Amino acid sequence: MAGHSLPMTGSDIPGGQNPTPPRPVVKRTARAILLDGDDLILIKRTKPGMAPYWITPGGGVEAEDATVTDALHREVDEELGAKITDVVPCFVDTVEHIAGGGVTGVKVQHFFICRLASMDASRRHGPEVEEPSGEYEIVRVPFTRVGIAAVYLVPLSLRHYLDGNIEGVRAMHAPDLG
Repeated sequence: MAGHSLPMTGSDIPGGQNPTPPRPVVKRTARAILLDGDDLILIKRTKPGMAPYWITPGGGVEAEDATVTDALHREVDEELGAKITDVVPCFVDTVEHIAGGGVTGVKVQHFFICRLASMDASRRHGPEVEEPSGEYEIVRVPFTRVGIAAVYLVPLSLRHYLDGNIEGVRAMHAPDLG
């Protein structure tokens, strides 16, 4: 079909060769866009010799996690001592990544909008608490464009997504969604 803008597949190319084979997924993470009322809960990361940056709670999907959402619940419990509700997938970020042993591929970060049910920072546990690399400070910022712009939120793709979609992200928790 001349002039189509769909990506070419192997069958579209003479000889059936695919010029860009899929990149292997070498790491998956689950991260919480965690709302508590009008606030977004983040972790301020401070490492020696680096400017502070802010991340969403979450981390790697481990072998013992049956699902990505199981990993999300485990990570939020470890990093915040928190329980979450109303977990809805809302954003995926895919970046180049080199895994252990030098295996190259991509890291797929799954971001979920969710609500804070409870949090007790004294229950924090896991590597971020037991063997920290720098400081992990739980912070709240207003879930507004101004609030997000006030911190260096990474990854940058998430910052841009939220900047353009705050109302839409909030709407993912609308009672009429089912």
